[in-house]
Amino acid sequence: MDTGQGEAEAAMAALVLEHVRLELAGRPLLGPLSLTVQPGEIVTLMGPSGCGKSSLLAYICGTLDPAIAASGRVALDGQDLGGLPPELRGIGILFQDDLLFPHMTVGENLAFALPRDSGTRRERPRIIDSALEEAGLTGFAPRDPATLSGGQRVRVALLRTLLSQPRALLLDEPFNKLDQDLRSNFRELVFGHARRRSLPTLLVTHDPADAGTGRVIPLRAAPTDND
Repeated sequence: MDTGQGEAEAAMAALVLEHVRLELAGRPLLGPLSLTVQPGEIVTLMGPSGCGKSSLLAYICGTLDPAIAASGRVALDGQDLGGLPPELRGIGILFQDDLLFPHMTVGENLAFALPRDSGTRRERPRIIDSALEEAGLTGFAPRDPATLSGGQRVRVALLRTLLSQPRALLLDEPFNKLDQDLRSNFRELVFGHARRRSLPTLLVTHDPADAGTGRVIPLRAAPTDND
């Protein structure tokens, strides 16, 4: 058994941050941060509001506000993501707001996420129905998102993210608006999907209850000259 080759393949599939630093109006916001998230690993970055958690995820996705200056390297599966547009980065992100399209049915919301090469026109509805069944939402394809409960909406949002076939998953406090019981169940659903699909997963939160069973890393704003 070639363990060396296995380790190399795992490193290639990892999400890697090297010396990432964020600044706003010349003021240090976050970093420097260096971190490697292995396939199927869930790493939690924890910090208070305003410490740059969501901005860090935006930088990884390629959607960072131009007002925030960023430096450092982000790589996924051995590919440097710098300069790539968001749609070519292979990053899936789940927010605390489900962001479902209100003018589309559940099935149409999911179909929107499918890559163009995901099956024929006849196969795509079967892919969607299978995903809904896996999430306990059999028969929900024709439903209007407005008729769904909060828990059903977040499950559809998760499916839409996963159907886009991301190579890594970012979680921006997606459990924050759920009640305690639903929060626990949905957290296990998300983490279970990430592990089964070997997705390097990065969660940012201010709540210790949301942390995964893996590494938890405190996030602090970078020190200023006056500190």
